[in-house]
Amino acid sequence: MANTYTQLHIHFVFAVKFRKQIIMNSWKDELYKYITGIIQNNKHKLIIINGMPDHLHILVGLRPDQSISDLMKDVKQFSSKWINKYKYFDGKFEWQEGYGAFTYSKSHLKNVIKYIENQEKHHNKNSFLDEYREILNKFEVEFKEEYIFKELI
Repeated sequence: MANTYTQLHIHFVFAVKFRKQIIMNSWKDELYKYITGIIQNNKHKLIIINGMPDHLHILVGLRPDQSISDLMKDVKQFSSKWINKYKYFDGKFEWQEGYGAFTYSKSHLKNVIKYIENQEKHHNKNSFLDEYREILNKFEVEFKEEYIFKELI
């Protein structure tokens, strides 16, 4: 796309199915590298990735030639196949349906990066659901409680 110039920064949030806490420290760095490769192979720029055993945060510089939903489909589909291939988890690994995607201007990136870097510290105070509700409310996203990331019952 000649003469097309963009600056699109998207913060993605998504969770393990039923928010099971199964992303272990022993393999999370390999997972992050694999997801980085998926994003780069789609010609986007991964700015930062971090998370907790039950969810991930990814900040991406997005190119306009792929939809957000197609990128997330690739990330979730290929990373879950990779986790299952190497049997990092007993049973079938799945990401929960859905995700959050939030845009930020360049002037806000430093704060978003710091927020994503400090996930462990942040979750000493707030649960994932409280964090996610806070983000949805900050962006004035209307949501139904029954449709946000579910816990195992």
